[in-house]
Amino acid sequence: MAIDNKMIEALHEVLAGMQGTVADNLSILGDVEKMWQPSDYLPDMTSEDWRERLQAFREPAESVSDELLIVLVGDMVTEEALPSYSVSLNRLARDKEGDSPKPWAKWLRGWTAEENRHGDLLNAYLRMTGRVDMRAVEVTVHHLLSSGFNTGSGDEPYSGLVYTSFQERATKISHRNVGRLVNAEGDHNLAKICLRIAGDESRHELFYTRMMNHVLDLDPQGGMLAIRGVIRGLIAMPGKLMYDGKDPDLFDHFAVVAQRTGVYTVRDYADILDHLVKVWHIADRIVTGKAALAQDYLCRQAELYHRMAERYEHRIAQEPRIGFSWIYDREV
Repeated sequence: MAIDNKMIEALHEVLAGMQGTVADNLSILGDVEKMWQPSDYLPDMTSEDWRERLQAFREPAESVSDELLIVLVGDMVTEEALPSYSVSLNRLARDKEGDSPKPWAKWLRGWTAEENRHGDLLNAYLRMTGRVDMRAVEVTVHHLLSSGFNTGSGDEPYSGLVYTSFQERATKISHRNVGRLVNAEGDHNLAKICLRIAGDESRHELFYTRMMNHVLDLDPQGGMLAIRGVIRGLIAMPGKLMYDGKDPDLFDHFAVVAQRTGVYTVRDYADILDHLVKVWHIADRIVTGKAALAQDYLCRQAELYHRMAERYEHRIAQEPRIGFSWIYDREV
């Protein structure tokens, strides 16, 4: 929806009025001293038997298929672009100083700190196991950070909550499914890593979903229009601009592999839409005018994508195998 600066400020006032609600939910963030850290899931390289520990860590990683390696690298690259996401979400916190004590700012910094561990841990796993070309992966991360990140929602502040609600659930699903599949392939270390990260994403999803639900309680008209603005068309994936210096369609090729392996599919996309419509009580909100049209639109989207799924899956099955620099140009 097109809104002017005066309207944008009015929406920000709604968010600013939620500082108390945000404060009540800061406990969703973990106690730093008690939280897991990447080193908890990696071999201790300071121990006298570090070689044996590293070898024991590397051996099960040999069983991970190229297909799941591609998905894992794509997920890691996406996690490593955290600085771009934090900058984008700062329009919610409006933390101009960088150390504001206000609840929105405290949440954003805490969320960033927790999310930062995900890329660190996956990066260390890939580096220690020696299964991928780390320089090609690093070039991809460099490109993605340099290219930036745009949700496509402009300055409208509610959209940040809508987008993160969707994406936290999507990343939870992706990490959880990778964990399940690599566990079946024999790498229980990686399975634990992925499931731990998925647990963080689940907590973060809870926060953003709660906050957007509160926005809808306070401003159902504006909230409904904001959700439609984000959902309209395909939601921009955070790794959309990933590039390894060779493949200009790298994200699309990665997404094909994710779909083929069942890690993240059109059906998952549809299920997330259905979940959000239900958890935000979209159908029960009393709205009028354009917001009522948006309400009707949102209530139909999950079914629409479920109907599209079979046709999309057939098209994905016809896609040719592609070489990925991340695995030394082997085709997947």
